[in-house]
Amino acid sequence: MIKKNYEDIKNEIGEAVNLIAVTKYHTVDEAMEAYEAGIRHFGENRVEGFLEKRQALPEDAEIHFIGTLQSRKVKEVITHLNYLHSLDRESIAKKIEQYSAHAVKCFLQVNVSGESSKHGLAPEDVPDFLERMKSYEKVEVIGLMTMAPDTDDATQIEGVFQRLAELRDSLAEVNGDNVQIDELSMGMSNDYTLAVKHGATYVRIGSKLMGSR
Repeated sequence: MIKKNYEDIKNEIGEAVNLIAVTKYHTVDEAMEAYEAGIRHFGENRVEGFLEKRQALPEDAEIHFIGTLQSRKVKEVITHLNYLHSLDRESIAKKIEQYSAHAVKCFLQVNVSGESSKHGLAPEDVPDFLERMKSYEKVEVIGLMTMAPDTDDATQIEGVFQRLAELRDSLAEVNGDNVQIDELSMGMSNDYTLAVKHGATYVRIGSKLMGSR
């Protein structure tokens, strides 16, 4: 089932878009099934799940931390952390700088919709935050991440994705040695086709790929 879902989704999004299998509700065996289907990017939002999947999956699998990461938890995951999709506090950058032996690819989480239930920087605060990130050698900012509002209104969802793409484009002059805002992490099972339409380069797919739990 996972292999067929993967092939169908890849046909929709194209080869240029990276598909992250969100395995947070799924077993190691199911994650291995996804790996054997050809998937190499996996997303977890809890430290325990992140470490479990990292230990079980082959070394060429890349485990993305896609949830809110507490400062005190950075030390636990840092050895295995390739991608962090939720950088929105300088305290996290400080812990990465303190504990990491390698540069960590980070997406800034941006609360484009302005919903109080969502984490992330306000769009207007992103340029100043990026300037501060330039002093952290172990923090490699590669792009922006957002979550669409929980609605069936496609116009509203597309508006959020479009605004994130516009923000990315407006930040070109901020780029520096460890800040290159090229990538967009946006789109989940119910809205990834809309995200790709507006330039997503990473989509985070759970139930549509892995099946419901």
